[in-house]
Amino acid sequence: MFTPRALALERGWPGRIEGDTVMQLAAQTLEAFFSGGGAAREHAEYALADVDLRPPVLHPPSVRDAYAFEAHVRNARAVTGRGEMPPEWYEIPVFYFSNPAAIYGPDDEIPYPDGSEQLDYELEVAVVIGADGALGGFTIMNDWSARDLQRQEMKVGLGPAKGKDFATSLGPVVVTPDELGDLRLEMVARVNGEERSRGNLGDMYHSWDAIVAHAAANTRLVPGDVIGSGTVGTGCILEHGDGRWLQPGDVVELEVEGIGVLRNVIGPRPTPAR
Repeated sequence: MFTPRALALERGWPGRIEGDTVMQLAAQTLEAFFSGGGAAREHAEYALADVDLRPPVLHPPSVRDAYAFEAHVRNARAVTGRGEMPPEWYEIPVFYFSNPAAIYGPDDEIPYPDGSEQLDYELEVAVVIGADGALGGFTIMNDWSARDLQRQEMKVGLGPAKGKDFATSLGPVVVTPDELGDLRLEMVARVNGEERSRGNLGDMYHSWDAIVAHAAANTRLVPGDVIGSGTVGTGCILEHGDGRWLQPGDVVELEVEGIGVLRNVIGPRPTPAR
């Protein structure tokens, strides 16, 4: 999705990037494009330098996030003292539901969550569902996490919820599966230019087909639904165990081969209520 800067529109338009040009599509949303609405027609042309990229799906019908990387699960369980891998993890590609009302795009400021001192990034890729439940395309996903809030609520046996639902970043673009080949894509996270995480999308234990099939069981997926891969191994601060949590003003960049760089800055801490 994009917005021409000169027009200052609140809503974005779907477009096709061709070199240094963005071709605006006749479809009004990415969901409509995947369903065939205006997919074959182009409406206008803009210079890429003159547009602002928005979240690829501004208002996803749903956001799910899977847990597909064994290394991440092992590392996180070790750091948090939860012991060995549960055998059920190998049997089903589990996921949780996140908040479709808290979607951020490239270069957006991420609000620092109230009540937290342990803000974390998570290096992920997400699939956007196309027509008839197919894989419409892939984008980068940052599943921002307030680890102290998450830790407290999950002791009750539910969640994550408030530790997650303040922000999810998507972008900078959606790339169709045919353009990405075998999906063995290098993934890197940087904070203020320093590399903090590196992994490969090809290390997923559960396949995209298995994740999508499990998500669709006993329900239906609709165009625009977003499903995250879960965090790649070493892809978050929690796994490192060094306590170098994100601070206001930090610039976080997630880069995935073939997709681009999703960049965000951390906003100020909330002002305490008087």
